[in-house]
Amino acid sequence: MTNEINLTFPAKSINEGFARLVIMGFIAPLDPSSQELTEIKTVVSEAVTNAIIHGYESDENGVIDLKASLEGNKLRVTVSDRGRGIENVEEAKQPLFTTKADEERSGLGFMIMESFTDAFEVSSSVSQGTSITFEKVLLCDQSSDEGIAS
Repeated sequence: MTNEINLTFPAKSINEGFARLVIMGFIAPLDPSSQELTEIKTVVSEAVTNAIIHGYESDENGVIDLKASLEGNKLRVTVSDRGRGIENVEEAKQPLFTTKADEERSGLGFMIMESFTDAFEVSSSVSQGTSITFEKVLLCDQSSDEGIAS
């Protein structure tokens, strides 16, 4: 059985924590481990922060789309913006690459995000926006329906 959520919210830094909470609530019935929670929270935080800072350049008039689905114990999340986009995604995936070097940013965090996921993809078009999609298989016991909210 698949469960899905779709959420659109303003590109405000305060909403980075909100996005994490939404995903944590969405996967809570699967009783993820603390390590899984930490990894998923990190990926969601990085993706939303990138959209705010790099996609919209901190323009709070932008919007972020958060989509998530659960099929069994496989979580799939997409964080999208309609901001400035990334000219060269492969270059942007390099450690310490940032569009905000003058602000002491340590990079876009793509390597960290990828290391915490089972599948990771970045798609982007200049002036159209960027989407980050990741999958994470949660190591929970799916042999019974206990713990799954009905």
